[in-house]
Amino acid sequence: MKVLAALSGGVDSSVAAAMLVAAGDDVTGVHLRLADAEPAAALHGCCGVADAEDARRVAQVLDIPFYVWNFKEVFAGAVVADFVAEYARGRTPNPCVRCNERVKFGALLERALRSGFDAVATGHYALLHPDGGRVRLCRAADRAKDQSYLLARLGQSELSRALFPVGGETKERTREIARSFGLRTASKPDSYEICFVPDGDAGGFVERALGGARPGPILDPSGAALGEHAGIHRFTVGQRRGLGLHGPEPRFVLALDPERGAVVVGPEDLLARSGLEAEEVRWTAGQAPEWIGAVQVRAHGPEIPATLEWTEGDRARVRFARPEGPIAPGQLVAFYAGDEVLGGGLIARGLG
Repeated sequence: MKVLAALSGGVDSSVAAAMLVAAGDDVTGVHLRLADAEPAAALHGCCGVADAEDARRVAQVLDIPFYVWNFKEVFAGAVVADFVAEYARGRTPNPCVRCNERVKFGALLERALRSGFDAVATGHYALLHPDGGRVRLCRAADRAKDQSYLLARLGQSELSRALFPVGGETKERTREIARSFGLRTASKPDSYEICFVPDGDAGGFVERALGGARPGPILDPSGAALGEHAGIHRFTVGQRRGLGLHGPEPRFVLALDPERGAVVVGPEDLLARSGLEAEEVRWTAGQAPEWIGAVQVRAHGPEIPATLEWTEGDRARVRFARPEGPIAPGQLVAFYAGDEVLGGGLIARGLG
């Protein structure tokens, strides 16, 4: 196969490319320039000058062609602008989900196919299983590193052109493979911060993008004022720390009201929800399944046993086997049947 390997400068994508080279595929490496991060700040991201250089050196060791493609404009509109807009609406976005959907398996895949490549490979920990003319997306062999949740909005047009070579490996084995190829990324730490917010202050980033904060009240469930906050973009449903409130009982963010600019807080037991409604749902098979077994509502969250109650267009409603929380609007909900990903959508609201 003629494969375009997306090289972020990390160990996982480096090994993905190496495994394809070893398998005899015709591999070309590409690093995406997504943001203008300063080299010092980019130590915790994946878009800095050092990361581009690491990707270039990996390509040299593997003896494959290498390019840097400028996707800053696409990334700014498809990921960063969405991130800011969602926080301003009182929602909690996951920019990695948007990046996978709109950039890596959106703009990048489109350009790769136009350029004559058969597939795009990344370092995601997930498995793909061809099955009678369709491709099933499943959890990785290493459940601790599984990233299938972040890919849940991909459909057949993307999955049929995707390769995830490290999906069957453990993280330890991935680093061993990197060392066996002499790759400089073998011991490179994983990136955990949002790549375009390398200092980790998402609230500050959103505030600067919005041109300032909109203060508002902190309310209890009855509507009584408890204090003031500096902007709903600094809060998410389920948050406990940083409320600036004092009292004998801990309080959690129960809801965000963008119209009033209010943060509603209360006891933890009020976070429990019987289910959720999702919007912008996309099913991996192209149509809604007859049933699901579980959902996942956070990138590193547990599976929640659930049933599919209703679907219409790109919306769906699920019921949990028992009350669960917190359920944060804007986050991705991924639908599972065993280890297989059936689809994903954005949480519109939790159900009481």
